[in-house]
Amino acid sequence: MRKPDTHSVTHDHLLALVPTGPVWQVDWGEIWSLWPELATLDTCPQDPIHHAEGDVGTHTRMVVEALVADPDWQGLPDLDRANLFWAAILHDVGKPAVTKHEDDGRISSRGHSRVGASIARELLWYAGSPFAWREALCGIIAHHQLPFWLIERPDPNRLAIETSWRCRPDHICIHAKADALGRTCQDQRAILESVGLAALTFKEAGCWDHPFAFANDESRVAFFELEHRDPHYAAHEAFPCTITVMSGLPGAGKDTWIAKHRPEHPVVSLDAIRGELGVSATDNQGQVIQAAHEQVREHLRAERDFVWNATNVTRQNRLRVLRLLRDYGARIEIVYLEPRPDQLRRQNRDRPDAVPDAVIAHLAKKLEPPQLWEAHRVNLV
Repeated sequence: MRKPDTHSVTHDHLLALVPTGPVWQVDWGEIWSLWPELATLDTCPQDPIHHAEGDVGTHTRMVVEALVADPDWQGLPDLDRANLFWAAILHDVGKPAVTKHEDDGRISSRGHSRVGASIARELLWYAGSPFAWREALCGIIAHHQLPFWLIERPDPNRLAIETSWRCRPDHICIHAKADALGRTCQDQRAILESVGLAALTFKEAGCWDHPFAFANDESRVAFFELEHRDPHYAAHEAFPCTITVMSGLPGAGKDTWIAKHRPEHPVVSLDAIRGELGVSATDNQGQVIQAAHEQVREHLRAERDFVWNATNVTRQNRLRVLRLLRDYGARIEIVYLEPRPDQLRRQNRDRPDAVPDAVIAHLAKKLEPPQLWEAHRVNLV
């Protein structure tokens, strides 16, 4: 896990640094000293065709200044205004990790949105930011370029509905407008027009300032699962069993939660299977996963409620699990646990089978908490 900086950053301090009226002045000296990840932006180059203003640090400051001058941003509630402000500060924080000089002389930064969301999540976790506030901010960073090209996609209406469950469409459009204004390029007007058309698409889809309203939970799960699913279709809900899928870093308290809330349920536990097979957490996990899937299928064939207990901290890993459960028509509830960093370390040390710090650090870098669209119910603890 990331070691706390000597300069301690707290969520309250982040809120205090958000500009207020009537001056709306940004304290760049204080902000740029918070994290070393920001200082690296000043030496990260950008493609001059899209960013003639220069390095990522210059672009970031231009975006933030454009945001702070926007009456739409100024009129937001305090917490929303703070959320968008810090999203703008951190929106390109992933670029230094992925920026490349291509053979044709161009500069690319493919994947920087996803990487940036991961970096921001870790920074804000250590700052003690509230989970919902933090994840809303990371959602903006992960999808901040979407309004630029939404209308060019084959089915922009469907993508608008999907996006409304990943971040606030009205907020991401406010950010995108500032992102367009905070750069020097030939096609700035075209970008702003695309953002305006994206806003109209979200409004026409019925999800401008809230997630699209599906008829029920199964309708939502099926829509994200099936490419051509009608979002307005009211799916029949009849499930043979309900499966609780645990999610959280080692030491998060999954076993404790299960003992308290699902004491009567059988548990498919990767830790338990590793113990039975003599496989450590750092060994190849193929045999462990195969044995777990065999247990899962046995419960599903018997239409038996049970708990799947594993870290499941990346969307890709959860997707493998969820696809198997969906094949049997099960109702799925994800339970995600996330203690504070110091509490996590303490709880892991106190376990009889404590996981090496290196393993936790590796998982923490890839952490993608479950989103509300992933299952019939997502319980965030």
